[in-house]
Amino acid sequence: MIDLHLHSNASDGTDDPAEVVRRAAAAGVTTLALTDHDTTAGWDEAARAVPAGVTLVRGAEFSTTAPDGRGGEVSAHLLGYLFDPAHPAVKADQERLRGERGRRIGVMTERLRADGYDVDPAAIAARTGAPVGRPHLGRALVEIGAVSSVPEAFESFLAKGGKYYEPKADTPIAEAVAMIRAAGGVAVWAHPWARTRGDVIEPEVIADLAGRGLAGVEVDHPDHVAADRDRLRALARDLDLVVTGSSDYHGGNKETPIAAETTAPDQLEALVARATGADVVTGGP
Repeated sequence: MIDLHLHSNASDGTDDPAEVVRRAAAAGVTTLALTDHDTTAGWDEAARAVPAGVTLVRGAEFSTTAPDGRGGEVSAHLLGYLFDPAHPAVKADQERLRGERGRRIGVMTERLRADGYDVDPAAIAARTGAPVGRPHLGRALVEIGAVSSVPEAFESFLAKGGKYYEPKADTPIAEAVAMIRAAGGVAVWAHPWARTRGDVIEPEVIADLAGRGLAGVEVDHPDHVAADRDRLRALARDLDLVVTGSSDYHGGNKETPIAAETTAPDQLEALVARATGADVVTGGP
């Protein structure tokens, strides 16, 4: 089994990177990708934990904006795999985005406190050393009893357009694709038609980005309905894009288990063959 989209507490998951690897191996996963948001901080720990018979693909999920194909813009997530983490553009972009996350959470925290919610997301993030983000704010709301779970916190307090929400300045997706490619990596559009998360893009936007270097699209994802999967699979075939499937595992912050969705071996091989920025890590002697 191949799961190419997992998160640790280096960003917004609840398991440390080594534990993500151990849990994946215990679930029968033979290849996993660690793809924390806008950071590669968990790479080394995850690599040290890879057991015999398991392969680690190092990656990250980049925060971007994309044209929606209807004259507007939407938030978009871009998975970058096997890029050079020391590439200057990657380092600068990830540092800027971590700063944006911190600024946003500061604003949202003050808005919540002004309404009597005594939250301290920074203290929760400090327990793992991860950059503070909305999931940390969600856990802070759980700890004070305002909600019973992080998903409920997102629905009730932290959703886009809500009273406490503050946007952040993400990277244009075409720039992010070019940056990942310049760093020797491959770029895959994550859950492009996850309609429960908000507005999504038209097919023509994926086609345009394929012409700009997009390597693949995440088709099999817990937030994709069957009809959209079929359309995306056909679109990927027409555009010669790699098709991936992933759980988008976040530990206790989401209910989806590791390997809930998986990638076919030939599609993994196609991704790895295009990358020059970093090698996969294979465990064992």
